[in-house]
Amino acid sequence: MIYLDNSATTRVSAGAAAAARHYMTEEFFNPSAMYAPAVQVEREVERVRAELAASLGAKPSELYFTSGGTESDNIAILGTASVQRDPHARYITTEMEHPAVYNVFLALARTGADVVFLKPDSAGRIDPAALAEAVNERTALVSVMHVNNEFGSVQDLAALSSAIAAKNPETYFHSDGVQGFGKLPFGPLPVDLYSISGHKFHAPKGIGALLMKKRVKNAGGQLGGGQERGVRSGTTNASGIAAMGAAFEELRAAEAENLRHMRELKLLLANYLLSLPDVLLNGPKAEEGAPHILNCSFLGVRGEVLLHALEERGIYVSTGSACSSHKKGKNRVLASIGVEGERAEGAIRFSLSAENTPEEMARTAGEISNLLGVLRRFRRR
Repeated sequence: MIYLDNSATTRVSAGAAAAARHYMTEEFFNPSAMYAPAVQVEREVERVRAELAASLGAKPSELYFTSGGTESDNIAILGTASVQRDPHARYITTEMEHPAVYNVFLALARTGADVVFLKPDSAGRIDPAALAEAVNERTALVSVMHVNNEFGSVQDLAALSSAIAAKNPETYFHSDGVQGFGKLPFGPLPVDLYSISGHKFHAPKGIGALLMKKRVKNAGGQLGGGQERGVRSGTTNASGIAAMGAAFEELRAAEAENLRHMRELKLLLANYLLSLPDVLLNGPKAEEGAPHILNCSFLGVRGEVLLHALEERGIYVSTGSACSSHKKGKNRVLASIGVEGERAEGAIRFSLSAENTPEEMARTAGEISNLLGVLRRFRRR
């Protein structure tokens, strides 16, 4: 099997699986309980919180555990919107956001909120000047994803943050970092809110986190027992947190090597594929985008047909976001950068992890080359 759909989910690492099993079967106690074994579990939860927060340049008290990226995005946006006193507050996002962000802003717009959707350029970048022009004195929140999940563009968060602050320093800046965390160098981020999801970096599904700086006023998400300092109530997922901590530690230990390796694999695959006839790159240049995402259009072949033909050969890719894979019709994210019609229909996303190999890139390209010669014979006229 050659697995090239790591933006959808990743294989849980051995260390993360072992940590999850340990905290499910041995130290399975509820960290909110008062007896000594439960207190020990709470210490582990807080240790992971401190490590993740430090990797983002934040304090432990500024990091909240959630069920994943979607919940983190929802809390960041809706929790901020719910405390706004100005009924005409403005919210700014982009046309290329993941549904976990885009659909939340659509819901706000349906309530009558002033929502602005910025259009990226053909490489998937947001112009800081265009963002500054959209920010006004009533702008409450800006949300721009760090790394696009379909074509891998990377935003200059520092430039965008500066553009926002120059127009309205009271505006909060959120970034969906689900495809950025662990795929770009760790370090402080010039944002107020940042969403991450464990299953995108070899932790189990169902665990994530939200960075929320101290200055942010936010009503939080679900109500209940007041866990996560009232921002996200619900029994603490200690096994998931421990597993995410283990996955993070593995990533951190091999950070430079992992990023170099994925970048080399991506460029190798890009060189193979773009040497084939009628193959086009979507989004930024291969060397400029994120190290793990490559999106190409194979003209004359529907992406779904090529996907299933590769599946028969044990190669797994996608035609876009897993959250939208069963929806028919126009690809909103590709359309935001001008990729439409036949080019959009023939688009395939390849997303890598440090577990992939050069041999897999060569075999994938070879299989695609052979398939194109066959599938294009049945091209619709």
